[in-house]
Amino acid sequence: MQKIHIEEFLELANHHPVFDVRSPGEYNHAHIPGAYSLPLFSDEERKVIGTSYKQKSREAAIKIGLDYFGPKMRTMVETVESIVNSHGSPLTAHHSKTILVHCWRGGMRSSAVSWLLDMYGFKVYTLIGGYKKFRNYILDTFKLPFRFNILGGYTGSGKTELLNALKEQGETVIDLEGIACHKGSAFGSIGMPKQPAQEMFENILVQKLHELRSQTSEVGTIQSGFGPRASDIWLEDESQRIGLVNIPNDLWRNMRQSPLYFLDIPFEERLKHITEEYGKLDRQSLIDAIGRIKEKLGGQNAKTAVQLLEEGKPSKASAFY
Repeated sequence: MQKIHIEEFLELANHHPVFDVRSPGEYNHAHIPGAYSLPLFSDEERKVIGTSYKQKSREAAIKIGLDYFGPKMRTMVETVESIVNSHGSPLTAHHSKTILVHCWRGGMRSSAVSWLLDMYGFKVYTLIGGYKKFRNYILDTFKLPFRFNILGGYTGSGKTELLNALKEQGETVIDLEGIACHKGSAFGSIGMPKQPAQEMFENILVQKLHELRSQTSEVGTIQSGFGPRASDIWLEDESQRIGLVNIPNDLWRNMRQSPLYFLDIPFEERLKHITEEYGKLDRQSLIDAIGRIKEKLGGQNAKTAVQLLEEGKPSKASAFY
């Protein structure tokens, strides 16, 4: 069992499974992307232990924790064993038994689970500072001087399609809307998966930046292990808010200072694109979305758009939103 810092932990996470031993509630709110949930305590058990710690003593809380931990030991070992066995094709038996474990602050929860798994025979690495340290690392990453190219244009210009084409040509692209599970417009949530929490959005975004670093050898070495690529990263010009999540302030300031490439597409072409993209969406969802931006559109425009949608004329309705 060995404690390691965040940079080494994330490097090993590229090759070995990560186990998050925080409670299900903590994990479901946000976690290290790709980590498996292996809760030492349920949400209710964690609450009971915390209450005992505050109202009685540390020793009393630990004893209650041991009562909960004991019956789970075998199941936890078997769960980790099953995941490790299906995690890939390791080169050696020793290599196959390497795992990473973390809790909230690198305290008793990760220590207890690591002790158990180490005793069973796994090579266990725990994260110094736990998930809290990971979150500090995430926020520090947004302050780094990444080099961006920003692709702009009015709604319906086909920015997302162009970014996909650039990616196919070997350019470096990050799809902010894909990570946010939202297309950025008033209709952006229609037909999309549930948006991640703000914290999880940030975690996934940094993971994408980290993957870009790992995929190229032309990366400068600066603090936190990240650096700008030799080629720039393409991003779509977004409002700071994408649905329910926000682009972090430091990254947003970087984007605002980056070169902007604006797609000047004629209105007729944009209207055609909007119709093709939104016209096939659920009609009631479109009507509900128009209701939410009624003041922005103007009362008469909103009313006309709704009427045309109800008449089954999405192409004509598009001209009003």
